[in-house]
Amino acid sequence: MTEQGVRWTAEQVLALAPDGASRTSGARLGRAGPWSQTGGSASGLVWGLCKGSGSTPYRTAVDVGGPAYMCSCPSRKFPCKHALGLLLLWSAEGFGEPAGAPDWAAQWSAGRAARTAGPAAAPGGPADGEAAKRRAERRAARIGAGVGELEQRLEDVMRGGLAGQQQAGYAPWEETAARMVDAQAPGLAARVRELGTIPGCGPGWPARMLEEGALLHLLNRGWLGLAGLPEPLAATVRSRVGLPVSAAEGEVVRDRWLVLAQYDSVSPDGRLTTRRTWMQGLGSGRPALVLDFGPPGRPPALALPVGLVVEAEVRFRPGTAGLRADLGERSAAAAPTRAPAGVGTDAALEAYGAALREDPWLDAWPVVLGPVIPIPGETGWQLADAEGGSALPVAGGGGPRSGLWQLAALSGGGPVTVFGECGHRGFTPLAAWHPGCPEPVALG
Repeated sequence: MTEQGVRWTAEQVLALAPDGASRTSGARLGRAGPWSQTGGSASGLVWGLCKGSGSTPYRTAVDVGGPAYMCSCPSRKFPCKHALGLLLLWSAEGFGEPAGAPDWAAQWSAGRAARTAGPAAAPGGPADGEAAKRRAERRAARIGAGVGELEQRLEDVMRGGLAGQQQAGYAPWEETAARMVDAQAPGLAARVRELGTIPGCGPGWPARMLEEGALLHLLNRGWLGLAGLPEPLAATVRSRVGLPVSAAEGEVVRDRWLVLAQYDSVSPDGRLTTRRTWMQGLGSGRPALVLDFGPPGRPPALALPVGLVVEAEVRFRPGTAGLRADLGERSAAAAPTRAPAGVGTDAALEAYGAALREDPWLDAWPVVLGPVIPIPGETGWQLADAEGGSALPVAGGGGPRSGLWQLAALSGGGPVTVFGECGHRGFTPLAAWHPGCPEPVALG
C-alpha cells in the first residue's frame, strides 16, 4: 500500500477524477494558496483545510492506501475537487515530516479502519495486514474487470474497422477512460485517452492507432497473466497499469549526475504538464529519467539547466527498464571537462531493443550518439556515423521544433556528439556537443 512518504504522480491523481469538470476544478486547487494546516502521517493519511466561499474552510482528508476520501463540502462526487486538490498539492510538494493528524481527521480514519477491519481487530495486529490484503485483492479484482471491459472495447473497434473512428469522435474513448478510472487503473485510463486522440492526428493515423491498440492489448494480457511473469516485467506491468510503485524498493546509486536534457510535454486533454529530466551518472554511466508534474497554470517545480552536474543519491523505481528514478538531496559539483562518450547508430538500436525486452511499452531509450553528422535527405534528416556505416532517421522528419537546424548550424557539416531519445519512430535529438567543447547545447 502507498504510504505518505511514497507520493503519487499528478497524472495518477487526476486519473481519479470522476469527470472532466472535477479534473479542471481539482487542478485549480492543487496549489498552496487556498490550503492551510496541511499534513500527512506515516500510515498514508493526508489532510488539510481548504478555503471556500463560506467563512468556515472545508475539512478534507484522504487515505491514500485505499484510496478513500472525506470532505465537509456538499459535493456528491468522489473524490471531490478538494480531495483532488489536496492530493495534487501532496504529490507536488509533500507535507514535510510525518505528523499526528488533527482530531477530525484521526476520528474519520479510525472509524474507517474499524469498519474495514471489523470489531475484533486490534490496531497494529494481524487484522491490519489482512485488511490491507483484502483491499489489494479488491483493487486487483476491479482492475481485472476493467481490463476485461477494455479488451471488449478493443475487439469491437477491430471488428468494426478503424475507418469509422474519425466519425465516432473522442467521446466513446473518454467514456472508456472513465471506466478505467472507476476500475482504479489510471495508467490504462491515460493510454485510452491517448488512443482516442489518434484519429485526429493527421496522415498515417490508422497505422499508429493499430500500433497503440496492440500495445494496449499487450498490457491487458500482461495484467491478466501477471502471476506468470518474471518479477521485473511484472513490476513494469503494475506500473504501466497505474499502481503506485514504492521507490523505497528500488536500487540506490550515488554518483555525480550530468543533466543531459529537460523538456515539458502536455497531456492530450491539456490538464497536465510533464517535465522530463534526463541525467547520466558520470561514474556509473547509468541513465536516469526524473519526472515532475504540474497542473494547469502551474509549471513543474524541478528546474535543472542542461550541463549542470549534481552530486546526489538517485533511487531507481522497480520496472520501467531501470530508467525511472527519484532524485534525492543534491549539491552542485564540478562539470566535466569533455563531452560524454558516444556510441554508433547500430549500438544505439541494440540498446533500445534490449530495453524493450524489459519494458515493451517503452517509447524511447536515452542514447549519446557520436561522432555523427546530420544529413538532410528527401524524406527528412538523418544522423550518420562519421566513420561510415549506418544512419538513424530523425523522428518527425526534422520539423521546425526538432532542433535539427540548431544541430546543423552547430555541426557545420562536421561530426558532433548528440544526446537524444532512440525509439521506433527514429531519433529525437535533445542536446549536442561541438568537438572540443564540454558545454552541451540544448536543442529544440
